[in-house]
Amino acid sequence: MTFPPTVLCRTFSFVFHQTSTIELLQLQNHSYIKRKESEMSTIPNFKLNTGAEIPAIGFGTWRSTEQEAYNAVIAALKAGYKHIDTAAVYGNEEIVGKAIRDSGISRNELFITTKLWSTDHQRAEQALRESLKKLGVEYVDLYLMHWPVTMNGDGNDALFPTREDGSRDLIDPSKWSYLDTYLSMEKLLETKLTKAIGISNFSLDKVQVILDKANVVPAALQIELHPFLPQQELVDFCQSKGILVEAYSPLGSAGAPLLQTAQLQEIAAKYNTTPAAICISWSVWRKVVPLPKSVTPERIAANLKIVELSDEDGKAISNLHKSLGIKRFVSPEWGIKIFD
Repeated sequence: MTFPPTVLCRTFSFVFHQTSTIELLQLQNHSYIKRKESEMSTIPNFKLNTGAEIPAIGFGTWRSTEQEAYNAVIAALKAGYKHIDTAAVYGNEEIVGKAIRDSGISRNELFITTKLWSTDHQRAEQALRESLKKLGVEYVDLYLMHWPVTMNGDGNDALFPTREDGSRDLIDPSKWSYLDTYLSMEKLLETKLTKAIGISNFSLDKVQVILDKANVVPAALQIELHPFLPQQELVDFCQSKGILVEAYSPLGSAGAPLLQTAQLQEIAAKYNTTPAAICISWSVWRKVVPLPKSVTPERIAANLKIVELSDEDGKAISNLHKSLGIKRFVSPEWGIKIFD
């Protein structure tokens, strides 16, 4: 997941708890760790252009506080998720890593993604090593450039540096661009610290710049995708180039007004399931990896219970935006144009 800077500044004013609190959480979740194979849902896999398999549904950890992230990741792994998505800027890599270790699931059974933040674009290897240390793993399966925006890594704030006028302290693209960042990320593959690299929040034109100049085709593109914002042209383009597409905010915005639409509710009733399950199933029908996020164990487990949509219903959902309108929920004020 990705989010506006104004939201993030509030979200990551975390209250860090004492070790005893975490130990208590571990005891409370002991039943999650001792899970039965029969309790776990089966998730299909897709293939990256590297040849590696990626679970078709991932678990997002955006906007999760320390306690919530620990409990949620434990619950997700217990439910059957094998794909965990986090990011340096989320501020929860350390606790996500702790939950992974405490789950008892071996590292090679999991697919772990984290992301390079904009103030670290000019020091990608150092940033990745810091993320690995926090996660407590030797490598990640996928490392994404979080935004095609480079901020001043020596500015007045580690995450969101600003200039004197309050605007974002961005690096002039003529001096360092997202293409420079991606080319530096290609070198990470030689270090074995990540098995694949990719991008996030890129428009079609920006993806094309990468394809024109880079040596390694991105393994994945993670973008906001849901029936209000299907981005079909971008999805089709990436899939034609062998780039897997991942969907953050697959249920739309907080409060999920998308799920209240009559059309989705009618389709959900047809399959005897929920509108949320239909949205997630629709992503998988499109060969897109959804990254639903929840801190409620019941919802976490329910989000895995996808159904096989007919092509007729899949296309109907893809066309909902034509009557309901296009709605993008994540569009930070960077001071430069990101999306078309």
